[in-house]
Amino acid sequence: MEKLHILKGNMIEYYMGDPARIHHFLKVHSFAKLIGEEEGLDAETQEILEAAALVHDIGIKIAEEKYGSDAGPLQEKEGPTAAKQILEKSGYAGALIDRVCYLVGHHHTYTDIDRADYQILVEADFLVNLYEGKESREAIEHAYGRIFRTEAGKRVCREVYGL
Repeated sequence: MEKLHILKGNMIEYYMGDPARIHHFLKVHSFAKLIGEEEGLDAETQEILEAAALVHDIGIKIAEEKYGSDAGPLQEKEGPTAAKQILEKSGYAGALIDRVCYLVGHHHTYTDIDRADYQILVEADFLVNLYEGKESREAIEHAYGRIFRTEAGKRVCREVYGL
């Protein structure tokens, strides 16, 4: 069985009984997969991106338990360790785990985005968060101008939100 499929199942199990969180990471994964493929990422970067999209918010559960908050910096602090564990359980190893954990630990940091996998993860998360947060058209336009850099991400944002 493909590792991404195993990881997806492990993440559904991790968030058992929390359909909102399950729907969130599945939607982020779907947008990340679409944008990454359209941008022509190589196979390794695409796999990193998709794995990161599935686990990007894994730190929420721990942050809520430890601090009573799901704030972005707390997710970034608590997420990498949990991500490493679930990635290993899903059959991943080495540099892929290191990069995914880096992305999990930075996905709410919008400065110093260093590679396409990071940029696309941020864009995919924004596409979902704008909808789930019922953000205003003004907020969507602001995010479009400030966050979206890939041609595919811009196109998807324009089409989804009618910009």
